[in-house]
Parts: sequence; C-alpha cells; structure tokens
Amino acid sequence: MLRLWTPWRRAFIESATADGPTACFLCAAPGARDDPANLILARAERTYVIMNKYPYNSGHLLIAPYAHTGDLPTLEAPSAHELMTLTQRCVGVLQQVYAPQGFNIGMNLGTPAGAGVPDHLHLHVVPRWSGDTNFMPIVAGTKVLPETLDQTYARLAPRFRD
Repeated sequence: MLRLWTPWRRAFIESATADGPTACFLCAAPGARDDPANLILARAERTYVIMNKYPYNSGHLLIAPYAHTGDLPTLEAPSAHELMTLTQRCVGVLQQVYAPQGFNIGMNLGTPAGAGVPDHLHLHVVPRWSGDTNFMPIVAGTKVLPETLDQTYARLAPRFRD
C-alpha cells in the first residue's frame, strides 16, 4: 500500500484542536472584517473566497458559504449557485496570475473523507503544474512554496477587485 505523507498539514491539525471543537475559522474570518489579515480575497452575497493558510500550492483557495453548514444536500440553491460562480472566477483569476497547467477542485465531505472542517462546507481550488510535487515534504518534512501567503495575497487581491 502506498502512503502519501503530508507533514506540513500538522500545523493545521494542531491549530484546529487547540481552538476547540466549536471554533470555526470559516465563520470567524468573514466576521472579523479585516480581509487582508484573514486572507479573504472576495465576498459575494452568500459566499466568499479565502486563501488556504496551509496551501498545497501557491494560490490554493477555499470558497465557502457564510452559513455554517456541513450538509451539501441542504445548501440553499442560491448559495450553491454562487459557490460555483465564485469557483469559476477563482479559476479565471488563477489562470491569469499563475498560468497553472491544471486544477484540483473539490470538497471533502465528512471527517472520513478528509474534511479538516467537517461542519462548514468549503470548496478547494488548487492550481497544479507538472512536477509540482517533490521529495521535500517526505524527506525534510517541509513543503516548498515559491512565495509567502502575503505575497500570494498581494498578487491575487487586485484581480478579485477588478
């Protein structure tokens, strides 16, 4: 059996545990109203775009509804529609800024499916390039990203304001 080790995700797991079971960063971030500090790139009526603090690649974005729900079948149709509209916008912005060769787009529904925040739906948009995985996470326990989160935010934020 092959195993994929992602030791850089340990910081996320430990922070989620430290905040306690009732803490939800997807609820707290938009309520804070400091978008740059919370890495929020765009807000719509029912959903918003936030950068992943523990990205797999530069430009790894999350699109989430403001409503705290982990149940996709009961997500209201206008929210579901807006979620997909923002996903399309994210892909377009990432294509302009980073020119990736592909994307991973998806949701992890439930803890067994890998959801780090199982009670608040969110869709991942991860830009991908041929050869964007390497030995560093396995050998050195380090994920190599070519820029900081602040640099990524500075590159993407103006495109979301357009």
